[in-house]
Amino acid sequence: MSDNGTFDRIAGKAKEAAGKVTGNKETETEGKLQHAEGKVKEVAEDAKDAVKGAVNRLKGDK
Repeated sequence: MSDNGTFDRIAGKAKEAAGKVTGNKETETEGKLQHAEGKVKEVAEDAKDAVKGAVNRLKGDK
């Protein structure tokens, strides 16, 4: 899992919540976008790790 993606997800959720509490739609939207960006980073990192693992298995590496 990507630490940067995790940070973005958590920070995005916090920003989204702050926007909701204060009634600031712009902050809320920024938070939603940052949260989604974090999810994308995590999925990309997981896919990268899966490909590396598959390549290593094909090469016979452990």
